[in-house]
Formats: sequence, structure tokens, C-alpha cells
Amino acid sequence: MRLLFKQRMFSWFDSYDIYDENGNVVFTVKGQLAWGHCFKIYDKYENEIGMLKEKVLSFLPVFEIYINGVLVGSIKKEFTFFKPKFSLNFNNWTVDGNLFEWDYTVYDGNREIMTVSKELMHWTDTYVIDVYNDENTLSGLLIALAIDAEKCSRN
Repeated sequence: MRLLFKQRMFSWFDSYDIYDENGNVVFTVKGQLAWGHCFKIYDKYENEIGMLKEKVLSFLPVFEIYINGVLVGSIKKEFTFFKPKFSLNFNNWTVDGNLFEWDYTVYDGNREIMTVSKELMHWTDTYVIDVYNDENTLSGLLIALAIDAEKCSRN
């Protein structure tokens, strides 16, 4: 499944619309007022299906991942010198980025699960997410959201 992850242009808090290949909104992400980043993900029927919450007292950024109100794991930025790397403590996945921090690949061992690519020349942050198994779509969206939030925290 291919998703287009696009930040809304005028919003007090970070908000995003997530489109499918046909241009239909399939998810909406709304930023919440909180210490650190906090995002709630809604399906197209406006049901809350996920949440990403940053832990504020950590040396490197850590984001807790909730699906249907249940804490299922976290994504943590790893200390590296050149290429960004994240570890996930659910599904034993890892996330590797390129030198410019525009493209990321998620792996389950040696098997590629999904890719996230930043599109340039847009007014707002825009990513293309390619998820190879539809079951991993929400998890993939949460990972892309955490990567974007971590980058925003540094800027």
C-alpha cells in the first residue's frame, strides 16, 4: 500500500492528512498540546486508532506507540555519527536512514517491511510511505510520524 503523508499548511498544532494512491484521505493525524510531541491518529470514520507520545526525560528521543489505546512498544533514536538509525521494541524491527535523512527503510531482520521517502519541493513536510503488507500500515504510519517529530525537535 502506498500512502502520501502530508502536513497541513495552517494548523496551531502539527496536523497531517494521509492519502491513499487514489487521493482519498484514509487517516488524519492531529497534534495534541503536551510536553513533547503527542499525536493521535484517526481513521476515515474519525475513530481514534493510534497515538504516538514522546517521552520527555530521555537522553535520545523515545516515542511510545499506542494502538487502540494499548501501549504496544516504542521507537528510539540510536546514537550514530552519519546515518540515522532507530530501534523499535515491538516486532523487533529496525529503521535505517540515509545520510541526508530523507529516506528510511524498515526491516524485520533482513526483510524489508516498508520505506519512507521525503518529497522535496513542497510547502509542508510530505512523505511517501510504501508498506509491503497492509497489516503493517498503521505501524508504518506511526514510525514515519516519529521520524518526522524527531527531526522537528532538532530544528
